[in-house]
Amino acid sequence: MSTPTNPGFAAGELRVHDSAETFAATTRALRKTGKRIVLVPTMGALHAGHRALLRAAHRLPGAVVASSVFVNPAQFDNPDDFEKYPVTLQRDLDILREEGVSLAFTPKAEDMYPHGTRTMVHPGPVAEGLEGDRDGHFVGVATVVSKLLNLSHATDIVMGEKDYQQLVIIQQLVTDLNMEVTVHGVPIVREHDGLALSSRNVRLDPEARVTATAISAAMTAALYKAKDGARAVEAEARRIMEGEGIDVLYTVVRGKDLGPAPENGEGRLLVAAKVGGVRLIDNAGVMLGELPADSPDTADDSTVAR
Repeated sequence: MSTPTNPGFAAGELRVHDSAETFAATTRALRKTGKRIVLVPTMGALHAGHRALLRAAHRLPGAVVASSVFVNPAQFDNPDDFEKYPVTLQRDLDILREEGVSLAFTPKAEDMYPHGTRTMVHPGPVAEGLEGDRDGHFVGVATVVSKLLNLSHATDIVMGEKDYQQLVIIQQLVTDLNMEVTVHGVPIVREHDGLALSSRNVRLDPEARVTATAISAAMTAALYKAKDGARAVEAEARRIMEGEGIDVLYTVVRGKDLGPAPENGEGRLLVAAKVGGVRLIDNAGVMLGELPADSPDTADDSTVAR
């Protein structure tokens, strides 16, 4: 097999690597010169939410921003979902160029998993329940992110809060595996009507798109039940969504680290629902229990549009 041509690195220019070998060689050389490499992993179909992640990466001092575009088959429990996942590579590369990304990594599955899935990373209890009910999902996520961090030689990784359980898992991953990587979470980006941006939104037909706005509306309303505790918040979010004909998969309040929800203090409301056959997730910060008299609100304004 011939050695792939290395596109290398050039300041101010996007260099596209489709080979793990050349990507790793380039990032290794950059680290040896003391560069700060900031990884923004994606599965493509980029939108304004991804642009927010890339801009957050650029705000880190001295950042060389690298972004992966890889639809990871190991994290799909449903082959149909994998086949339907939108692939828009050329448009994605245009967006990466517009956002000043230096390195794009666009591997094929056989390059990421040359020996198949014989070695996988199991995140443990934090990956159970919620999105972890999708068989093998977070094993696939933890494995591919571990590989991407190794290949990119990243000092930092930037991820969105919309996939909140995933964010917590990656924070745990770098801590428990002693990776010298800093994890940065970026608040959810929303449409003008409150719907969280997602690559899946393009699959909503016009009627379902309107209905889907009830998810963030239900969450906003439910946060005002926070003084009555976690169960009240969960029940109110479910009641409102079901009233709009939404197939609710779960409404759960956990602690901010995804442990049990506190009676008083900071928690996280996490929601999954199907609208028009499309699976959507969302979440919001919530302050549970009785608040101090000087506390202005029960909600984290960065996560749910008012």
